[in-house]
Amino acid sequence: MGVSVRVFILGVAVASFAFALGVDARASQLVDRNASAVRLTIRRDGVALLSYRKHGRARHVFAWGAVNAREPNPVIPQVHFRFDYTGGWAHTGRQLWRSFRGLCLPYDGPKLAWLVTACKAPDGSYWAVQSWQRSLPHRGHAPWRPGQKAWELHLSHWTGPLARLEVHRDWAFGEADDLFGRLTYRGGPVHGFHSSHNGVALDGYGRGLYIDTYDSPYGRGWKRDTSLLTRSPSGVFCYSFWPTRDPSLPGYPNDLRPAGRGKRYRITVSGPGVTPDLRWEGAALHHYDPKNPRDVAYERSMNALLDQLAGSDPFCKTQH
Repeated sequence: MGVSVRVFILGVAVASFAFALGVDARASQLVDRNASAVRLTIRRDGVALLSYRKHGRARHVFAWGAVNAREPNPVIPQVHFRFDYTGGWAHTGRQLWRSFRGLCLPYDGPKLAWLVTACKAPDGSYWAVQSWQRSLPHRGHAPWRPGQKAWELHLSHWTGPLARLEVHRDWAFGEADDLFGRLTYRGGPVHGFHSSHNGVALDGYGRGLYIDTYDSPYGRGWKRDTSLLTRSPSGVFCYSFWPTRDPSLPGYPNDLRPAGRGKRYRITVSGPGVTPDLRWEGAALHHYDPKNPRDVAYERSMNALLDQLAGSDPFCKTQH
């Protein structure tokens, strides 16, 4: 980090594995995978009907019961949809989707990443469907399991402002590209309270960031580098691109994966509660030059900013 040393547990390359595949299972809210011909309609009482095709068959899913997100609370569950994947048969013994009278008013809300379709509901709230590949292997490794290439279908329902993904770029130890920032919702940090030893969120509040790199040593185009959770209680994250032996990949510990430094970086994060997923994208910085006063000054300012964001959390803080 230029003239500063960031405190990392066992070093960034090792600590980065602390958050492995499948960081959060709920996402904005996962509906299905590898769907096509997606349609969304909303009834006046707040029930949504999501229709799509999968494996050549039509599917009709009702969703209701959630909007926006709660601020993190260790004793009150996060909001979540209720789903009926039977088209109404499980609740009434009839295929209610056939007589469903919903509306999809023209969407005039904020621009959304990975958007499939979106509606403005009769009550003025917004619903959206997004689709992206959450389960890709880390370090640019080719998928080797069924489902790792899946395009997940996520449903959201909200009013008012979206969550905010704040991202900054600097250098770690004057060598590696570094990304840090925080996730907030309505001014408060977004974080969970419980996670497994390999970084899987164990409550509805934990939210994962999925970091992709473009035109890197992994190959041409976008490749998944890693995933990690926002920190509790600050909502902060930090990540540096180093060569890594990743225990989540085949060949460990003999396969040393190169640093994923690319021309550009992209972060996708699951929205808190049932709010939409967010995406940030930006160009990589040039290589750090310790003899360049501008680089030194910039790095110092970024270190100070990270210290401010991290607060009392030592994981991402710097030592001067």
